[in-house]
Formats: sequence, structure tokens, C-alpha cells
Amino acid sequence: MFASPWIAALSALFLWWFATGAILVVVRLAEKRGASARRNCVLLALPVLALGIWGYESTLWQTGTGATYGAFLSAVAIWGWIELSFLTGAITGPNNHPCPTGLPLWERFLRAWGTIAYHEMLLTGVLILLWLYGHAAENQVGLWTFTVLYAARITAKLNLFFGVPKINTEFLPQTLRHLASHFRVAPFSWFFPISVSALSFAVACWLERLFSAPTPEAATGFALLTAITALALLEHWLMVLPLPDAKLWRWMLPAPKSTTDKPRPEGHHGF
Repeated sequence: MFASPWIAALSALFLWWFATGAILVVVRLAEKRGASARRNCVLLALPVLALGIWGYESTLWQTGTGATYGAFLSAVAIWGWIELSFLTGAITGPNNHPCPTGLPLWERFLRAWGTIAYHEMLLTGVLILLWLYGHAAENQVGLWTFTVLYAARITAKLNLFFGVPKINTEFLPQTLRHLASHFRVAPFSWFFPISVSALSFAVACWLERLFSAPTPEAATGFALLTAITALALLEHWLMVLPLPDAKLWRWMLPAPKSTTDKPRPEGHHGF
């Protein structure tokens, strides 16, 4: 059953929704309990990171449907821990100040980069290590899963910087509220068509590989990659389409810590 491409795609969809919701719940609960709770939840989640690293390494030279799913889940586990460390404020960047208005583009970019520098360098370092260690492996589902998530994150952040119509800060914890000042609510920029075109091309490439896959496990892997890339593409379109996507997770979250900040228009993006 799990060798079916449809089951694989639905599994990726469920994991995207569940993992995003789980991280948001943990971050919200930790935020209500203070800085020590935020640090503790990152430390307590280290076994998830360790399992992800072990799973990635152990599935590199394995074949079969189980190894394909294992590689995919391992990449998501590594990615999820890094995202948790960011949303709890443990690994962010040296700049934690709001962006003043009226700055030139280059200074806005430097300030925005400073808010996420350590986190982005960690992601880049992990990506490089995964490629160095697994580029010649037989099972590259985990490697390409992390690569897709990384590329989609970069293009999403650049779109938020250059400007998109829908930006949501509803799920941002208080420690990261300064990030909102570095976003730009505006008609989409020249970069948006480039990013969605690149992701669309990637989806088409995975689909071509899926339909020509020589084995069931290969088809499963390409179905997972197609689904996760298509979800990344959907997240980009949700920056411009008037759809209430935040409702997918809002219902499961505990009430936020009281704040006087006004939320911006809805449109949270998974992972």
C-alpha cells in the first residue's frame, strides 16, 4: 500500500501539516512559560535531531519503500529541529531590533540578514554536509528533501523582503516580533514570478521522474519529492492569494501570550 505514489503524496501532505502544527504548538507553550522553557524545549528535542541524522545516514545505501520513507522522515526531522531552534529564539541572528523606516534597499537587506544570520548559516552548513556525505549514495530522497526545503525557504524569505500582498505575523513568538518590521507588504515584486517558475519547473521534473520510475521504491521517492515541492509552490502562492490558510493550524494552538501587537493579514506558511 505505501508503495503507491498517491499514498506517498498524501503522507507528505499530512507530515507537512502535522509537523508545522506540532512545532507551532511547542513554541506557543514554551513562550507562555518563559525563556527557560524555550531553551529546554530545544534541548529536549535533540533526540529528534539525532534520530534524523542517524536515519539519514542509515538509509543512504538502503533500497526499498521503507528506506525511502525513512530518508524522507529523517530529512524532515533534521529540518524540524532547526526550525524549532529558530522559532524559540535559540538560533536566530545578532540583530534583534525593528527595522527603521525609510532605509535604502541595501541597508534593509543587511539588517534583515542580521535577524536570521546564524540560523541561515546553520541551514547552509547542514546542507553542505548532507551533500558531501550523500551525493553519491543510492538513496538520495533525504538529501533532495532537505535541498527542496532549503531552496524554498530562501525564495520565500526573499519574497517577504522584496514584498508580497499577504504576510502573517500571527504565529510569530514575541522573541521574533521584530522580524515583522523587515517584511514588506506590497504588490509582489519581480522576484515572485522567478521563484514560482523555478518551483513549478522542479515539480515538473519530479513528475517526469515519477512517471518514468523503474521501481516502486523509486516512484515512492519521486512522489514524496513531488508533493513536498508542490507544497512549497503552494506556500509561495499563498503569499498573494486571499485564502485563510492560517486556519489549518490556528484551531489547535493554545491562546497566545497577551500582547498589544496588531496582527497582520493572514497567511502563515508551513515549516
